[in-house]
Amino acid sequence: MDTAASVTSKALGILAAFTADAPRLTLSEIGRRAGLPLTTAHRLVGELAEWGALERDESGRYRIGLRLWEVASLAPRSLGLREQAMPFLEDLYEVTHENVQLAVRDGYEAVYVERISGRQAIGVVSRVGGRLPLHATGVGQVLLAYSPPEFQDRVLEQPLKAFTRHTPTDPKRLRQVLAEVRRSGIAICDRMVDPDSLSVAAPVFGPPDGADAMAARVTGGATVVAALSVVVPSEGADRLGLVPAVRAAARGITRSLGAARPERR
Repeated sequence: MDTAASVTSKALGILAAFTADAPRLTLSEIGRRAGLPLTTAHRLVGELAEWGALERDESGRYRIGLRLWEVASLAPRSLGLREQAMPFLEDLYEVTHENVQLAVRDGYEAVYVERISGRQAIGVVSRVGGRLPLHATGVGQVLLAYSPPEFQDRVLEQPLKAFTRHTPTDPKRLRQVLAEVRRSGIAICDRMVDPDSLSVAAPVFGPPDGADAMAARVTGGATVVAALSVVVPSEGADRLGLVPAVRAAARGITRSLGAARPERR
């Protein structure tokens, strides 16, 4: 049993060696990042490549394989949500022609499960499958605001990274931000994760029986299962003008998921 667990952890360590900044690695780089002897890395990388979790490119470097993506795409928190959300994401993109994003909470981070972006849209730091801390982004603040109070306390006890001088890193200030998100049902993050961008985000509710245990708290018979946002250039942004479109898209996804959005108190 211990041997099997050890092999599993080593294989997972190999997969975790790949990041957005290092999507292609040599065998020696994989071994070093995973903390494995070269012979062990060679054997496990070979098995992962044979199964399709890794692929080898023309230069001999390894990258994540399509087989792993196929398995990951079956995750229920992503698959059904993305299918139901896509028509509304597309509608919001047609209205704004800016970056439209959908995210869920996983631990202390927001995980981006879908994004639509045009060639003229402002560049963003997020990507599909990428993660960002909850406190610094519009979708993250929505997911955090609707999380259980005890979870919020744990987040606020952690060191909060400052991406820009506008990032809320003071726990007292962040509590005020989250209270306003709950009051208005909207998060507006101006230059908090990127010095040139502004995001407007809203919660997506789902039925409690279909919500994952890691999702946000149940409120009035529905649960916040995701957050939707649009990201635009901060300079000259009509932040209040974006709110109705974002709110309408989030409500559309909520209805598609079979949940009713609770009335704000």
